[in-house]
Amino acid sequence: MPIKKKKKVSGFSIQFMPYSEIRDLGSGERIKKILKIVLGNNILLLQGKLKNEEETRLIEDTMAMIGHVKNFKGIELAVISGNGKEKFFGRIRTGIANRLFKGDLGAITIMGPATVIKEIKRNPKKIELLLNK
Repeated sequence: MPIKKKKKVSGFSIQFMPYSEIRDLGSGERIKKILKIVLGNNILLLQGKLKNEEETRLIEDTMAMIGHVKNFKGIELAVISGNGKEKFFGRIRTGIANRLFKGDLGAITIMGPATVIKEIKRNPKKIELLLNK
């Protein structure tokens, strides 16, 4: 009977980061902190979302790393936010809170290495993370 070699299963973890952990950092420091987590083979759930220019820079930085960092194939990223069906005063309250805390806290950003996450599907009632084998 031939002996089968067991495939090594590489692990990953899911890390939650409250927005307060990056609120006082500059854009460059935020991106470095996020990349450090993602390069550690982790899926990151970030409370809130990055500014548009920060998200763009994150994508640019990861594209520049492909081919230069061993086994790095990029990141998958999705932002999930409320359905926008709040009443008028609820939107005002949310807007004031977002300005005070300098970020959109009504959103969740999910990101992770493309070697772990194959695809992120968003539906109104659920999020599907399809993982690579």
